[in-house]
Amino acid sequence: MKGGAHQVRPLGAELEQELIQLRGSFCDKHKDEPVKLYCYDCNENICVVCFAVKHRNHSSGEITEVAETLTPIIDEDDTKILSNISSVQLQSEKTKQDVLKFDGQADNVKKMIVEAGDVIKRLVDNQVSEHLLKLDTVILKNAKQAEIVQERLQLALTAMESFRSYSRELLDKGRPSDITRAASELHKRATELLDNDVTCVQYCPPHVTFTPADVTQPTSLQMIGKLSLSDNGEVPGRLLCCKHTYIRTPG
Repeated sequence: MKGGAHQVRPLGAELEQELIQLRGSFCDKHKDEPVKLYCYDCNENICVVCFAVKHRNHSSGEITEVAETLTPIIDEDDTKILSNISSVQLQSEKTKQDVLKFDGQADNVKKMIVEAGDVIKRLVDNQVSEHLLKLDTVILKNAKQAEIVQERLQLALTAMESFRSYSRELLDKGRPSDITRAASELHKRATELLDNDVTCVQYCPPHVTFTPADVTQPTSLQMIGKLSLSDNGEVPGRLLCCKHTYIRTPG
């Protein structure tokens, strides 16, 4: 609204009577002259001095008569705005409900994803425990077998070292009669030791390997399921146009 110093009010504040009346009834250019005419060409209230000086050739009318013609227009515009306010309020409420509905749906989907992941984790943990238990069983069995082989080898080694120690002492320190007396038994013992070939008792550990599952392409595996998203046909980042109001969507 033209004229005078601007009067500022907080957005949404009620219009006070003096704000509606604006500057009062007097002309801005001629402070002592009341405004009596409305200039259609300039869309402003003017006094008779203004009319005589600058608005003589303009289309004008008395303020009271012009106000009667403009009042229905303002009233009609107000009715349209009121109707539009109701539509906007309904749309706003619908948007809120849609957001709540989507949030609830998203929460349920999130729970399903977590639950599916937990199932996979439990299956993986069970398989890990099963493989480890099986491997531990093999390790324990293998350790016992290795212990048995080692015991047989050590017994044979002790027996042969004992035989050699005695035979060397007999040869180095014994009398001829000692040698002849013990020769037969020593030879018999040597034959037993040689016939008992413990070198054929070999430790053969099992061959243990592990081939991991191919998890290098999780997108193709879809181990826990597939998340489908629908954008309701809207292109991300496009402008939603409603008459002359443009809202940029995320993206």
